[in-house]
Amino acid sequence: MPETDYQGSSAPFASIGRSILSIRRDQVHTVDAHHDLADSNELEAFQKRAADIFHDLAGDGDEVLSLTWIRKLLDSFLICLEEFRVILFNSKGVFSRPPLDRLISDFFDRGVKALDVCNAIRDGIEQIRNWQKHLEIVVVALDSSPHALGEGQVRRAKKALLDLSALMPDEKEGGGFGGSILAQRNRSFGRNSNSSSSSSRTHFRSLSWSVSRSWSAAKQIQAISNNLNAPRGNEISSTNGLAVPVYTMNNVLLFVMWTLVAAIPCQDRGMQTHFSIPRSFHWAAPILSLHERILEESKKKDRKNSCGMLREIHQIEKLVRRLTELVDVVRFPLPEERAAELVQRVQELAQVRNVLTDELGPLEHQVREVFLRIVRSRTEGLDTLGKSHKFE
Repeated sequence: MPETDYQGSSAPFASIGRSILSIRRDQVHTVDAHHDLADSNELEAFQKRAADIFHDLAGDGDEVLSLTWIRKLLDSFLICLEEFRVILFNSKGVFSRPPLDRLISDFFDRGVKALDVCNAIRDGIEQIRNWQKHLEIVVVALDSSPHALGEGQVRRAKKALLDLSALMPDEKEGGGFGGSILAQRNRSFGRNSNSSSSSSRTHFRSLSWSVSRSWSAAKQIQAISNNLNAPRGNEISSTNGLAVPVYTMNNVLLFVMWTLVAAIPCQDRGMQTHFSIPRSFHWAAPILSLHERILEESKKKDRKNSCGMLREIHQIEKLVRRLTELVDVVRFPLPEERAAELVQRVQELAQVRNVLTDELGPLEHQVREVFLRIVRSRTEGLDTLGKSHKFE
């Protein structure tokens, strides 16, 4: 699907960002290119903006790690990235000066690693869609008056529950998620994937893999976090303060990718990434708080071996277990108490299914937009770096 086809929920934020960028460009064009440099107020405003965004995300209470919250996180990332692009554009006259050239190049390299994470997350979203089909079968089979249920409906629901359980292995059961199925679904963002035929899947595998069979989300996140050190005083002064927003955006990128890997099923998930951010940065406290909260949640007994920390995944896991227990011992006519519990669990499952129906499509569009924006920012940045070196 071409880039212009994107019409996701982050479009309003994108248009705001682009309008800001166009205003900045008009301002910059009025001065000599050799004096391009973001002023200190702009740099401070970016720090405050990032802090406000993550304080807002940290204050969402029980919504953290829900599908709606993950979408909000991605919108926040796109806002930060757009404002960061404005700062870089306004500072293009000093791009090639060390150590700024190295810091910016390192950020773009981390962006390349993030692209693989985006592809893996899209595969995970597709996998959740497969679960959704089985949820639909269960809800349709059992969504009637308990007294009207027949053995055929119960058998159909039981089979769908068993199939769903097989598609949702514990993290300890092989390290990857849905290995053979996931391998079949891998594909690049740049390729059309409407066809689900076997020949079409083979064709995509021969042209491009989203991620290889040996790819590890944990190792990729670790690679993004490597050598991510806070700028020292001499780096800040020698870059006129620009080292600070670069460091900020590196940490925002790392946290967003780590959270996606924690929430959405993907190959070789890992939660062990350490965030070492000085508290002197305004945005450090909310990011560190969210990181600690997600880690603590992952250590809970009923979440330890989950294939994803997404709240809806947790709800599905609990409901599938309970419904399986219920249908395994169904005897007709159903006792009143058991019938009431069956109705309640089916209603809860239907609610989760509805959330998936409403949110998965927009989430996939947002992940794709993150992918495309990272590519665009890197292309523009490297082009500017190249021109800066050329005219030195």
